Amino acid sequence: MKLFLDTNVVLEVLARREPWYEEAAALLTAVEDGRADGVMAAHTVTTLHYLIAKHRGRDVARTALIRLMSLVDVEPVDGEVLSQALAMDLDDFEDAVQAVCALRSGAARIVTRAPDGFRGTGGPRGADALRGTGMAPSSPAEALALLD
Repeated sequence: MKLFLDTNVVLEVLARREPWYEEAAALLTAVEDGRADGVMAAHTVTTLHYLIAKHRGRDVARTALIRLMSLVDVEPVDGEVLSQALAMDLDDFEDAVQAVCALRSGAARIVTRAPDGFRGTGGPRGADALRGTGMAPSSPAEALALLD
């Protein structure tokens, strides 16, 4: 099963953020063990580098991201992705970019700590953003349950 990893899920692991660390780490372990295929958006890499380098240093950030990118695929973010995200009219533009990347990757689920951002609270186009795709936002625990 292909799982699209939202930035917050990966950040929980790399920054060891409690109380979310254990479930997110278990999910990345499942990807590492081959029980799932992981994918994330290209802008997630830049965001993670910025946050980790700011708090733990550039070398730590670089090492962590090299390791992470050996485990997951990276979905590109280009002008077409950004245009499609703007057309979704979700309240959170970054969530819309994540949703477009997830759809383009063919992921079965978007794994996130903030599923409401993907449920389309921003109007009719946002409300239909994932409906009919077979994809749904899931917490790390819900995604892990699907793998068992």
